[in-house]
Amino acid sequence: MNLRTIAAATLLALVVSACGPSGTPDAQVRAVIARGEGAAEARDISGVMDLVSPTFQDGRGGSRDDLKQYLRGYFVTHQSIHLLMRVDSVEFPYSDMAKVSLTLGTLGRETAGASAFDLAADVHEVELELQLEDGEWRVTRASWQSTSG
Repeated sequence: MNLRTIAAATLLALVVSACGPSGTPDAQVRAVIARGEGAAEARDISGVMDLVSPTFQDGRGGSRDDLKQYLRGYFVTHQSIHLLMRVDSVEFPYSDMAKVSLTLGTLGRETAGASAFDLAADVHEVELELQLEDGEWRVTRASWQSTSG
């Protein structure tokens, strides 16, 4: 799996949304992920990166800066991004740490002039860790495995 695939999966993992009781840690984590969804589909690099910890590391040792650089390229080459997600679990091993498992499907048009049949689609099993930093939940780790072809 190349850095581009890893960064794309990390980006897309940030965008999962689901509902939960308001004000609980579970609801707060899900709200962060929902904000990421909106930012990713709007191709808003700053909006996505606001949700990523300065200490972020992906499953292969990539940093927050590596993710940001990848997002720039990904948003240029994918003029349209649509996400389909299912949160499989949200667990809190510590009061300031959340572990999220999700299934993520992505569909994107790779260039502005692409036809309706020129689409890129992937499915990933994603594991995220979020940490409560200065009162805000941020993604500190991400790993994934492609389940599509």
